[in-house]
Amino acid sequence: MGRVKQAGAPAQSLGHARRVLAIESAAIDAVSNRLDEAFVQAVDLMAASQGKIVVTGMGKSGHICRKIAATLASTGTPSFFLHSAEALHGDLGMLARQDLVLAISNSGETREVIDLLPATKRLGVPLVVLTGDPGSTLGRAADVVLDVSVAEEACPMGLAPTASTTVTLALGDALAVVLLQQRGFRSEDFATLHPAGALGRKLLRVADLMHVGAAVPTVALDAPMRDVLSAIGSKGLGTTCVVDAGGALAGVVTDGDVRRALADAEDTLARTAASVMNAAPKTIPGDALAATAVALMERHAITSLVIVDDAKRPLGLIHLHDLLRAGVV
Repeated sequence: MGRVKQAGAPAQSLGHARRVLAIESAAIDAVSNRLDEAFVQAVDLMAASQGKIVVTGMGKSGHICRKIAATLASTGTPSFFLHSAEALHGDLGMLARQDLVLAISNSGETREVIDLLPATKRLGVPLVVLTGDPGSTLGRAADVVLDVSVAEEACPMGLAPTASTTVTLALGDALAVVLLQQRGFRSEDFATLHPAGALGRKLLRVADLMHVGAAVPTVALDAPMRDVLSAIGSKGLGTTCVVDAGGALAGVVTDGDVRRALADAEDTLARTAASVMNAAPKTIPGDALAATAVALMERHAITSLVIVDDAKRPLGLIHLHDLLRAGVV
């Protein structure tokens, strides 16, 4: 290895960085401009697959394969990464007749990937190839070949895969997103596949967190204040729903409403729920995002929301504490 050189001037470092980004940006533009019917055919093949999309490659391409497989899987297209070398030593058993192979090799001559061709042909699985040389051994063997060639690598020596891996990753993202749209994949589906972490919390629904059934405090319009206080205190939510004779939501009584009633009159305990309640409570659908519930609570300076059905009957109740525990806030 050569001697470590002293750091260059800031302007020189920024210039090198901008050169890299310009080369990689131009490479993506070039791939975009030459997209054709082959891309549509690749999407159709992948969408028609009854099994999984098996993404395989080696080296730097292998790292790109892992990301593409993960993106496909997280957006509704079952997929996994198959290390080409490991496949030749037993992992080929992961490949089934209903699958589709997405093989990636910039040269199209990666020995371990080419050695998988007999197995794919024997199983009769479709083969989609991303390569920088469509006329290569791998390209010629493909059912559909997508050209990810680049005019130059961003590496000044033209050796380290840089622009070529960037365009391959970008094209993999394009495949995943077009498949997502073709399958009608929704934010609800995304939430199901991302139950943990920031994405999962962001996409949680009110119905996932709300209290239901006996956990929802409820009293009748003519309920005496002792029953109202008992309902508020026993459920620990600081509020109770008030329903009419048909079970529809007529209002809510919060602990704040009770305090205000106590301050206004001496005979508060002789009053009924109807005389103390807020008759225009804020409600929210169960399929609303939990983040929407937070925004509604903040906007109206309240700590709970009632979830009702089409007949205005209470289905559940969500409290700010539920949102805090779930990490939505």
